[in-house]
Amino acid sequence: MCTCTHGEGDPLITLGCDYNPEQWPAEVWAEDVALMREAGITLAAINVFGWSETEPRPGEYDFKNLDAIVELLHENGIRVNLGTGTASPPPWLATRHPELLPMAADGTRRYPGGRQGWCPSSPVFRSYALRLVEQVAQRYGAHPAIALWHVSNELGCHNALCYCDESASAFRRWLRARYQTIDNLNTSWGTSFWSQRYGDWDEILPPRAALSLRNPAQMLDFRRFSSDELLGWYHAEAAVLRGHSTVPVTTNFMVTAHIRDLDYWRWAPAMDVIANDHYLDHRLGDPAAELSFAADLTRGLAGGKPWILMEQSTGAVSWQPHNLAKQPGEMLRNTLTHVARGADTICFFQWRASTQGSEKFHSALLPHAGADTEQWREVLELSGALGRLAEVAGSTVEADAAVLFSWESWWAAEQEGRPSTAVDYLAQVHAAYGGLRELGVTADVVSPDGDLDRYRFVVVPCLYLVSDEQAARIETFVERGGTVLVTFFSGIADQDDRIRLGGYPGAFRELLGVSGEEFFPLLPATTVTLDDGGTATLWTERLRTTTAQAKASYVDGPLPGVPAITRNRFGAGTAWYVATNLDKTALQRVLGEAAGVTTGHPGGLEVVRRHKSGKSYLFLLNHGAHEIEYPATGTDLISGERADGCVRVLPGGVRVLDEEQGERP
Repeated sequence: MCTCTHGEGDPLITLGCDYNPEQWPAEVWAEDVALMREAGITLAAINVFGWSETEPRPGEYDFKNLDAIVELLHENGIRVNLGTGTASPPPWLATRHPELLPMAADGTRRYPGGRQGWCPSSPVFRSYALRLVEQVAQRYGAHPAIALWHVSNELGCHNALCYCDESASAFRRWLRARYQTIDNLNTSWGTSFWSQRYGDWDEILPPRAALSLRNPAQMLDFRRFSSDELLGWYHAEAAVLRGHSTVPVTTNFMVTAHIRDLDYWRWAPAMDVIANDHYLDHRLGDPAAELSFAADLTRGLAGGKPWILMEQSTGAVSWQPHNLAKQPGEMLRNTLTHVARGADTICFFQWRASTQGSEKFHSALLPHAGADTEQWREVLELSGALGRLAEVAGSTVEADAAVLFSWESWWAAEQEGRPSTAVDYLAQVHAAYGGLRELGVTADVVSPDGDLDRYRFVVVPCLYLVSDEQAARIETFVERGGTVLVTFFSGIADQDDRIRLGGYPGAFRELLGVSGEEFFPLLPATTVTLDDGGTATLWTERLRTTTAQAKASYVDGPLPGVPAITRNRFGAGTAWYVATNLDKTALQRVLGEAAGVTTGHPGGLEVVRRHKSGKSYLFLLNHGAHEIEYPATGTDLISGERADGCVRVLPGGVRVLDEEQGERP
């Protein structure tokens, strides 16, 4: 774990940044480091995109500037998160070897000029890149400034899926290892459909663009392969680093709403510490709720341990249609949401706003206008707040509720040829998670393969793809006394995307005590009414109860009188089924009833607790426009104010209470 200390070695919440000194003349570096010290920066990521600087020509290495930066940071007490520099190759490499450029599904090459312009399966790229990693690791592996190794950068952000001939060969090798025989592959892929049966491995290609719908099992396996291929690249770099250093190794995940190509449940065990990049996405209806979800999912990947926020922004980003600046106080509130949900290291991209390049309008800790700015003063305020939260470092979040999340199910649920393209997997996950958040329920986000024994309540949103083992694990959880709530389009297919026969929702039919025979998706802008007063959109299904009790049925729409919400006793536990896309209020009401919590939680108030050594730290984050009173007793670590029975949280404000001396409500 990357940790920093102060005083006599006490832990603290680390504040860091992504620093790109190669973009600036040398005379600026001393000013940068002095301002970093003023801002309380104790960790700086460097050499993330340094390949063309450190190897300007093939086999010719120049570390003079990188040496100087490492020493300057070290002399000023700033530890280094050292990038391997391999994220984007220099122009000379693609000029010499255009065959390493990635290929899109339509067979066209993607040219250099951006970043990540390389095929993950390219042996040529691997040879050159690992040679660079060897040089970097050998030179800095024992340097006392190095706190963390940063492999590449945001692996798979742009080049996760490559369809070139090298990728095709690697895909076939991956398939051989997975299926052993061509007959096994044909069975798993259902190749009897449309005369797709293979007689030899060499006949198999990546699922390139076709004139019709493509084989969904092939497309699913190609995504699995592509995720594994980039993970293999991470392992290759990490092996070189570990040959020269004992410093922890990681790479920055992209647990966020618009990136879905990597199965981080498979990646997480390979990391010495989990790190994530996250930016508010204003294309979503509730960006702050998605931030909370991403933080909880990152904590799930970390196994509940503290993790690193490797990148976030002080204000606007530069890659959304409308790049909105943050309101006063929003940066502090966003940051403390990550801290509340388990981050002990908080870093920003980037330190100094660039004057050129694709991200010149991306915000930074030090803006274009310099240090005499409100933004810089907010940075100093944030630094002070994190310093006062030092004792929170090392504590963990405890939750008795969980939301199941699966990248594989995300891929499969949104394949070609589905019942309704309006059903968005992540939107369904966010809706379920958001309902719990509005109820004040902290939930872990866990894999369907994870341990459910620690929870009392589990939500299974839109888990279309589920293995027999995963389904059995959920059944056992309920049988032993747990409560589960499953939403529509769950349990439909097995791990090969093969539809489960006998009625929907497939793997969960007996658990839920229902049987469905036909989906009835709704057209856009169509709303149906339920007899409990709720409304729904997107989806209905012809459903009958077997052992379940109908809690609400449709009043109108294509299926009047048909159950829409059911409840079933199963063993010592309870299983709920929501067979439609409920409106926000109705979903929150059902979640509250199923979870056994009140729906009277103050709207807009986010409540999370971290625990350590018998102490409890209560985070209260007011995302609303009105002051909120919340029952609590303790001392606010940020302001020093004492609360006896009630704490007031200003609009947009935050409170972090040490509850050690008080009683929890």
